Amino acid sequence: MNTLAEENYLKSIYHLSLNADSVSTNQLAALLNTSAASVTDMLKKLADKRLINYARYQGVSLTPAGEKIALNIIRKHRLWEYFLVEKLNFKWDEVHEMAEEMEHISSSELIDRLDKFMGCPKYDPHGDPIPDSKGNFKAHELKPVSLAVIDECGIVSGVRDHSAGFLQYLEKQQLTIGKKIKVAEIIEYDHSMILQSGDNKIHISREVANNLLITI
Repeated sequence: MNTLAEENYLKSIYHLSLNADSVSTNQLAALLNTSAASVTDMLKKLADKRLINYARYQGVSLTPAGEKIALNIIRKHRLWEYFLVEKLNFKWDEVHEMAEEMEHISSSELIDRLDKFMGCPKYDPHGDPIPDSKGNFKAHELKPVSLAVIDECGIVSGVRDHSAGFLQYLEKQQLTIGKKIKVAEIIEYDHSMILQSGDNKIHISREVANNLLITI
């Protein structure tokens, strides 16, 4: 049985490893808001349990057993987010903290029943793929709006920034999951963009464009 802290470490290593072959102690310390010494202590424990590959100064990666646990935690987190939004009518910017607590519920039967009750959703309210009970999932082929060109069309399908402030901003601009958009103009001065959505024109900054993901 793994502790809550161990599960959070495995999940964090998984997320960081999506953009690198191995994860550094400093990356984990920054993400988890803790000291490098605390991270090192935890990594030694996880290595002893054979959940990670760890050599000091060489980074860390998940073993197959560690990845299985991480994906299970992510599955629970995203299923709970879907449930809270779709069944209890929370907004997409309100559910992350609640799902952070609920993801540590250990009952696999509860999670499997929850999944079946909701029709086995493939994506959470933020567009992130939900792994199945075996850890398999199909990710969207996403690209940030910032890489789109004038007159290119797409559907808002995900976000890089999951903070409440960013999600509230997108809600206010009506740039939520499933919204069809077209790049109407790119401002040369600051690389901000004007998007067309139905009859609405929406001016977004370069930072927003980098964090808003679409499928073509």
